[in-house]
Amino acid sequence: MTAAAFRELYEELRHSTRQDGGLRLGALRHLTPERVVAAVSEVRTGRTVSLAAPIETRPGPDNPEPAHHRMTGPAAGELDAPGLHFARDRLAMNIHGDADSHLDALCHVIVDGELYGGVPAHTLTPEGAGELSVGLVHEGIVGRGVLLDVPRLRGVPWLEPGDVVTLEDLTAAEQAQGVEVGAGDLLLVRVGHRLRRRELGAWKVSEARVGLHPPAMRFLAEREVAVLGGDGNNDTAPSPVDGTDFPVHVLAMHGMGTYLMDYLQFEELAPACESAGRWSFLCVVAPLRLPGATGSPVNPIAVL
Repeated sequence: MTAAAFRELYEELRHSTRQDGGLRLGALRHLTPERVVAAVSEVRTGRTVSLAAPIETRPGPDNPEPAHHRMTGPAAGELDAPGLHFARDRLAMNIHGDADSHLDALCHVIVDGELYGGVPAHTLTPEGAGELSVGLVHEGIVGRGVLLDVPRLRGVPWLEPGDVVTLEDLTAAEQAQGVEVGAGDLLLVRVGHRLRRRELGAWKVSEARVGLHPPAMRFLAEREVAVLGGDGNNDTAPSPVDGTDFPVHVLAMHGMGTYLMDYLQFEELAPACESAGRWSFLCVVAPLRLPGATGSPVNPIAVL
């Protein structure tokens, strides 16, 4: 895709999804209280499924700066000492790495000195994001989740790194699974990244990974999707766009105000949906309350 064609697509999506004023919630404006109430009716069995991968503390080709978890207590000698003592620990992590499941806030993407909605990039300071931080969703994101399984559609266990998910793939997956993505939905797109990683081992995903083809973002705009989540980065590598490395992040977050969840895992959810014969469910996303942060580790829960 040429730089000029991508810019045209960006302007098309930005103008078609523009929101003036308000709390700058972006595409979350489609997730109305009425749609949250309707999403509760998706629950049939009460089964809960985590959509997050375990946080990793060992380095790897896709995780050179892993999370650091250490015990801070009990102190030496307290294990056998009389009286009350506590086990304690500390966690530090790179929120936007290529291994751990996380939510991107709308302040995450900067283009030409601006954030989503024309907010100046200078609102980002060493103390944190002055606007559009993950604090905007401190009350959580609760709505109807829909899983579209593209490897299932193509009859393969996973898509190979460098492949792309097209708009036609999304439409065909809907039809094959008998589900329709609607306004305010949390769209989850499986490419099989986690299964491939588990079976073949980790690789340098900055050089090769599966994501959505930029024109597929028209699907999200037309359906008024609130959140996009993937088991990869949502962006393909190498980039299919000349001069832009993360075109889906640019289109979704900067152009459309759509929250992204990266590096989720759907290897329990997909068979659960298959067994139930339905691909929609209540989805509960609870980011940490991190005022000024550009994102948050997250453990979304699907309730079937």
